[in-house]
Amino acid sequence: MRKILIVDDDQKTRMLLKAYLERNQYEVRLAHDGESFYQEFERCRDDLSLVILDVMLPDTDGFVLCQAVRKQCNVPIIMLTASSDDTDRIVGLELGADDYIAKPYNPRELLARIKAIHRRAGLDNVSAGGRYFRFVGFTLDTVERTLQSPSGDSVKLTGLDFQLLKFFLEHPGQILDRSQLAEETRGRDIGPLDRSLDVQVSRLRQRLSDDGKQPSLIKTVRGAGYVLSAEVSLSNV
Repeated sequence: MRKILIVDDDQKTRMLLKAYLERNQYEVRLAHDGESFYQEFERCRDDLSLVILDVMLPDTDGFVLCQAVRKQCNVPIIMLTASSDDTDRIVGLELGADDYIAKPYNPRELLARIKAIHRRAGLDNVSAGGRYFRFVGFTLDTVERTLQSPSGDSVKLTGLDFQLLKFFLEHPGQILDRSQLAEETRGRDIGPLDRSLDVQVSRLRQRLSDDGKQPSLIKTVRGAGYVLSAEVSLSNV
């Protein structure tokens, strides 16, 4: 069974969500605050397929927990936010969250987001032409989901970083609009005022040491989208 860890300070919400997800063949672990989250996370970290973090908690906040999780592993993270402001969403993505959903939400929508993340993570990562993408000295291993820098160092990637980079590498030199990129990484379109995709691209540029002010690798095409400006090779060795 796929194991999910949820932290939410509202007991009724926790129990209802647990029952709903278990009916859909998920194993669910619960926490009600930061302290109980850390305890549960340490117990089942290696078996987790997803973490769901409420932003507002009595002793801390979901952003702190997101940072703590990202320091230890790349398990997918969904943030729950009661704020209608984009700020919480953008901060969560900058800290390494893979998706977000606003409260109040329909459990069916949350389930759809969970399935989308698991579906993308469970896809065969070996591309048609090979396992390794190589570009400007970097090597992306699509099986191990790791990125090696030109100097041989390991570059830390979240699940969202990996999906976005792989999509760029599969379409070098092509202008990819924001809708395409959002659909690929989150399984849904985004509104014209939603800046979360731009935050994702900015974070990926940082991973690649690509100058945010004058990027040479992932370039912005004003009014059209983004383009990967690099020669890309693909092989199994």
